[in-house]
Amino acid sequence: MPSPSDRRYTKEHEWVRVEDDLGTVGITDYAQDQLGDLVYLDLPSSGTQVKQLDKLGEIESVKAVSDLYSPVSGELVEVNQEVVDRPELVNQSPYGQGWLVRLRLADPAEVDGLLTAEQYDELIAQAQET
Repeated sequence: MPSPSDRRYTKEHEWVRVEDDLGTVGITDYAQDQLGDLVYLDLPSSGTQVKQLDKLGEIESVKAVSDLYSPVSGELVEVNQEVVDRPELVNQSPYGQGWLVRLRLADPAEVDGLLTAEQYDELIAQAQET
């Protein structure tokens, strides 16, 4: 399944979709598939300042606990409480209902340095070959 082209991606398997000065952040379908059934999310509260590629929180599956990284710098303005209460939504809809947080972008130009959908899909294809 090709990654949606309306967002940008990190090599750590997070995505951001930008609308005006807000970025919606989540994890990719590949990431949720690798993690398996998600059971817990630890996300910061609104008002938290984050820097690009700094730790944003943790995601726990039946297999492991993994760090989440912020694809962009900014101020956290909204946490998706629905996925905190029901982490399986990330497995079911990683690009839709399973989004994690919204950030007010500190530097919109950071988005240009992230991977396009095509570049991210190439990264995943190479990882699956090894």
